[in-house]
Amino acid sequence: MNYLSNQSALIALRQKLHQFPELSGFESGTTGHLIEFFQRYRPDRIIEGIGGLSLAVVFKGKKPGITALFRCELDALPVAESNDIPYRSRRDGISHACGHDGHMAIMAGFGEILAHDRPSSGRIVLFFQSEEETGTGAEKAIEDPKFKEIRPDYAFALHNIPGFPAHTVLSRPGEFSSASTGMIIQLQGRTSHAADPESGLNPARGVSLIVTGLLDLPRAAEFRKNSVLSTIVMLRLGQAAFGVSPGRAEIMATLRCHHNEVMPLLIRNAEEIVRTNANQEGLKYKISYTEQFPAVVNDQECIDIITSAARENNFPRQSLKEPFPWSEDFSHFTDRFKGALFGLGAGEDHSSLHHPDYDFPDEIIATGVQMFDSIYRIIIKKEEGATR
Repeated sequence: MNYLSNQSALIALRQKLHQFPELSGFESGTTGHLIEFFQRYRPDRIIEGIGGLSLAVVFKGKKPGITALFRCELDALPVAESNDIPYRSRRDGISHACGHDGHMAIMAGFGEILAHDRPSSGRIVLFFQSEEETGTGAEKAIEDPKFKEIRPDYAFALHNIPGFPAHTVLSRPGEFSSASTGMIIQLQGRTSHAADPESGLNPARGVSLIVTGLLDLPRAAEFRKNSVLSTIVMLRLGQAAFGVSPGRAEIMATLRCHHNEVMPLLIRNAEEIVRTNANQEGLKYKISYTEQFPAVVNDQECIDIITSAARENNFPRQSLKEPFPWSEDFSHFTDRFKGALFGLGAGEDHSSLHHPDYDFPDEIIATGVQMFDSIYRIIIKKEEGATR
């Protein structure tokens, strides 16, 4: 199989997707481009609208067998692109600053291979997932009744990783990326005239105490040994009016740790900080959560398959000592199915993910295609050997 024969078409698709990025939950144009691309290859089935806008392209083998799912993401970010390139984003304030356009191009290349060399048995599902950036898309898709039709025996995904040599396959059994959650704390005091602050209850002191406590959490003894990474805090206090002593405040904190079992303890400690200081200051409070990502926990068998695929293609490999600090909602797949997420080096000097001048490196598209194709062939060979 000449993996490079269709590289120019895949680059063209990637750059087209790059020009028309769409935010989480609004990826209908992106799915339209993908459906148009795949219709020429006559997959056995295209299933639209899974858990919202997620899309499955299914290739069936001649004989029954296992189902292997390969997943990529559809959504872009609310980041204004700063690149001056011919295919720069045409959507103000939105760009593919995480490389999901490249991941989709990799999947398209894998689909072309499957179209010309159908699975000998079982099914291959190419899954284009909506709403990854908000952490809601994977769970919504898996819970959709339509997903039962493609429930996998194996699930794989990759993510490009700047800061590592291009084409390097990065893997780790167990935790690969971290758990995180967005914590929203609303504080209510009493608004008053700035000339009479004593008649009101300004939450500023409570905010200061809570923020300090949250920022100190990772240094607590019970968390230092459990790889708690960070608590990042943003806040909003009242309105921009010099004549008013505010009565409301909102604190937004990201809690992040390597291990799923640590997150409940981290949340309980954070909530206790809020409760203690709000009560001390006489403030009412409300806590809610958003963008909740479990850690991605890779299956050892799947990591062995990924390692074998990299080895047979002579791709450089690196085994990670620690999980990545960022989060990925592929965790909902690895929590339910035998699966793994691996990294693909995007270049040591490449711009970082979510940066305004990030642009997916087209030269690693073929590497991603080869990895997916090799993973699938190793699984089929393994399964067919086990049934003889």
